[in-house]
Amino acid sequence: MMSAALGLLLVGGAAVPASADTIRSKQWHLDAMKAEEMWKTSTGKGVIVAVLDSGVDPSNPDLGGQVLKGKDLAPDVAGDEHTDYDGHGTSMAGLIAGTGRSGGGDGAFGLAPGSKILPVRMPESGLGRTQVEGDAEFNKVAPVAIRYAVDRGAKVINISLGAQAGSQALTDAVKYALDKGSLIFAAAGNSGNGSNMLEYPVGTPGVVGVGAIDQNGKKTAESQYGPQIDFTAPGIHMVHPCAGGTQLCKTSGTSDATAIASASAALIWSKHPEWTNNQVLRVMLNTAGGPTSGAKRNDYVGYGSVRPRIALKTPGDPGPADVYPLPDLAAAESPSPSPSAKPSEVAGGSVNDDKPAVAAPASDDSSSNTGLWIGLGIGVAALIGAVTAALAIRSRRHKAAAAAAPPAYPHQPPHPNPYQQPQPQPQAMHPTFGPAPTDPPGSNSSYGGPQRQGPYS
Repeated sequence: MMSAALGLLLVGGAAVPASADTIRSKQWHLDAMKAEEMWKTSTGKGVIVAVLDSGVDPSNPDLGGQVLKGKDLAPDVAGDEHTDYDGHGTSMAGLIAGTGRSGGGDGAFGLAPGSKILPVRMPESGLGRTQVEGDAEFNKVAPVAIRYAVDRGAKVINISLGAQAGSQALTDAVKYALDKGSLIFAAAGNSGNGSNMLEYPVGTPGVVGVGAIDQNGKKTAESQYGPQIDFTAPGIHMVHPCAGGTQLCKTSGTSDATAIASASAALIWSKHPEWTNNQVLRVMLNTAGGPTSGAKRNDYVGYGSVRPRIALKTPGDPGPADVYPLPDLAAAESPSPSPSAKPSEVAGGSVNDDKPAVAAPASDDSSSNTGLWIGLGIGVAALIGAVTAALAIRSRRHKAAAAAAPPAYPHQPPHPNPYQQPQPQPQAMHPTFGPAPTDPPGSNSSYGGPQRQGPYS
């Protein structure tokens, strides 16, 4: 769930000759995560990632051969699971499994290019439904989608969407997935600078909740916060394959971050296919770039940023195969307050120090380092190609004006769209290259501080 759909669509700066840059050079998150180094060890091969979304278009040249036959649970919309009715699902698939083959090898890559995508098309949001009706439909269809994905062999289930209410059927489906050995990653939502209202399935016990951080490890202004946050991942200025037009887009939000977390799990599972879901998740937790305060977790960055490179090199002890490593399942019956933190904290370092914080180096022989993995202050390139996908789905929420952080989960009045607040559709653009645009004034004002410098940890 992330951006002006989650997604704040960001557009390019001054144009320069296209030959000066490659598409891959625009994917800052892959540089920060040292993807090429990881791909020598694992590409996610052998792992199926289910994308429960708006459909996935397999005709995108960077997704050729990556998309399996799936299931269509949106009978009121023309086409099938390979027909993406608004572009969001294809974008998530591209962030996970893009191959970079387009343009003679100058295409956009996913973090786990060896993985396969199982598309499960969910009903289109809106369509004249009230909030209550939309939530009811979501809770009717999502459990079916989850069970289908598990039964079709998906080890990882990516849900970059959400509703304002959960259900026992959804809770039961999540438990079914865990019992059958799968992991579910869900987006936190993008009203963190507004209502910050808890969503589902991210609020369902057993679901791994993902928030978004920027190039400096700071929680993005729109990324929601609360006890449902387990990890953070890159979720701003994300260049990836998408549907329509030039089939290349740039977006931001917790949807994108969730896709990166799902791909991280696929990389680890591919390297260790004998591990259970509990062990893969435990290693992700043990190698995450934790909060800079030294706390085990907080409500803004969770247990920290996903660091699959560290998990692949020095995973440490994966622990017991049959013990779920997060506390939410046990806490569901007797919830207790979650540790809190100031929004200015980042994953892996403090932004309140008098001097810029430097990420601790990640030694190759230790998995205990909690230094920020995403420490490079790499500028993001401008949008390449047309932003043509209608990325306004569910969790890709309209970016509200910056404001002081509200109390967690205040009441939010219902609105016509069951899954998201209304927002304008992205506009197509001509190909542009150059520096990333500047964020709107105040867009990250609550998370300011010195810029982090130093190598990827």
